Amino acid sequence: MKHILIIEDHAPMRRSLETVLEMEGFRVSAAENGRIGVASALATPPDLILCDIQMLELDGHGVLRRLRADSRTQLVPLIFLTAWGERHDVRAGMSAGADDYLVKPVDRQELLDAVRIRLAREDLRHQSGGGFKPDFTSAVPLEKLGLSVREAEVLLWMSQGKSDADIGLVLGISCATAKKHAAHVYQKLGVENRHAAALRALETLSGGG
Repeated sequence: MKHILIIEDHAPMRRSLETVLEMEGFRVSAAENGRIGVASALATPPDLILCDIQMLELDGHGVLRRLRADSRTQLVPLIFLTAWGERHDVRAGMSAGADDYLVKPVDRQELLDAVRIRLAREDLRHQSGGGFKPDFTSAVPLEKLGLSVREAEVLLWMSQGKSDADIGLVLGISCATAKKHAAHVYQKLGVENRHAAALRALETLSGGG
């Protein structure tokens, strides 16, 4: 059972995330601030961390720096939880080593998609002995799966845990159009959902497709 640590100082949000993840079969622990979260992560390294950015005792950037500086948590995937007005904080966090971000209030399906894709990437990395390194610089390799240029671009961002809304913003298309391209991707790859499509993309982008 995968262990997820939630570091969030807003109690209702923290409980909501816990409930969603526990209902999906994850083992969940929670910390009410960054200081406690770091101590918890170092004591029992989780498989993935969800961390709020704006916290009083130790903010998300401070949490990220401390965890990336310790060998026990250096490679643990960390997803930031952010408000719409904190995009500049997100960019700084991604540069410092965060794996992804989710905008609050977090949509249930977007949360589960992001978590599962990040965990799947970690599983593939472990299975390859650490040699699993997907290259996200170009969508061209994904065209070899029988996808159009646009479908390959959508799948590239999908494999990084992005929602249809995020993909639409990145590619300059509507959310509905991104969703339509995603449906075509599933059909062409012969898969049923986003998670399976992302796994196929990750394998291809790491040279195993």
